[in-house]
Amino acid sequence: MTVPEPRPTLEAVAAHAGVSRATVSRVVNGSAGVRDAVREKVQRAVADLGYVPNSAARSLVTRRTGAVAVVIAEPERRVFSDPFFAQQLRGISRELSAHDIQLLLLLVEHPRDYPRIGRYLSGGHVDGALMFSLHNDDSLPSMAAASGLPTVFGGRPGWAEADHDPDLLYVDNDNRGGARQAVEYLLGHGRKRIAVITGPLDQTSATDRLDGYCDALGVTQPDPALLARGDFTAEGGERAMTELLESTPDLDAVFAGSDLMATGALRALRAAGRQVPEDVAVVGYDDMEPAAWAEPPLTTVHQDVEEMGRMMAALLLRRLGVGSAGAPGATTAGVAAAGTAGVTTDSSTGTTAESPEETPLAPVITPARLVIRASA
Repeated sequence: MTVPEPRPTLEAVAAHAGVSRATVSRVVNGSAGVRDAVREKVQRAVADLGYVPNSAARSLVTRRTGAVAVVIAEPERRVFSDPFFAQQLRGISRELSAHDIQLLLLLVEHPRDYPRIGRYLSGGHVDGALMFSLHNDDSLPSMAAASGLPTVFGGRPGWAEADHDPDLLYVDNDNRGGARQAVEYLLGHGRKRIAVITGPLDQTSATDRLDGYCDALGVTQPDPALLARGDFTAEGGERAMTELLESTPDLDAVFAGSDLMATGALRALRAAGRQVPEDVAVVGYDDMEPAAWAEPPLTTVHQDVEEMGRMMAALLLRRLGVGSAGAPGATTAGVAAAGTAGVTTDSSTGTTAESPEETPLAPVITPARLVIRASA
């Protein structure tokens, strides 16, 4: 039987680098007070010997776990079937991995999961939390506050206390501006009876997109005959479109608050014998990869979901003081950009800070842009 070689120790690294054990400890734990030349010498010794720090021992010194909880207030079925979540998690994972931070995923499958998640967050297992897809009555924000963990939210907060928290950090898309662009485009192409399929109205992304729809139409409230509620799923979009066709058969366009709901709407329109876009134009929101593969390809509002995930992680790392991670400053105006197939929309103003390390920590609103394909 082959006897494994003993793991390299801190003392072995110190001897190899020709420095003290304390110096190696400071370098390994990311502490200040070490000259660059010495730090590089220690890092070479670590690589040469294959030294791996003991995470438990390092946590005692740094009071850090090297892990971040990502909490999604949705059940497993939704998270693993919706490409939105995959893209957001990819952006988060890449940013955390670049700083040697581990991602721990926590999902809310059932109301009984909330106490478990609360205990975990308060138990010292992670250094911070990222939370998204929250609903207005969600108890996760209060759990985060009770745990004392630095937290960044995905999506504009909708709970009352958010307005009075100067330290609140979140990343969101210009949902209202993006929806307004979509409906203005439909109006500009002669559509008169424009319906809307909303997501759950206890989520700010859905209410903001509904507000943008109303803005474009110049109304404060939508026409109930032109409104149907989905749940950000294809099945919900198909069901909502079927309801709209029954209640308002003369509609000639529909704005769906997500690409998945829009693909469901396309399915319902095909089943009803309606041609897209000749009879009914369809516009979605998100610009996930399936939008380009829909039949016909889906006109939609683009938001950079992966980049939004990266920004969430970057904001949290800045709050934790890890590395030089940064996130762009707040963007306050939506941006319309070139579509596909040679169709271009007008650009509007929008500003984003280009030096993230120099900007104060603040919520981030990313621009939305209309991508024009064959469905509208």
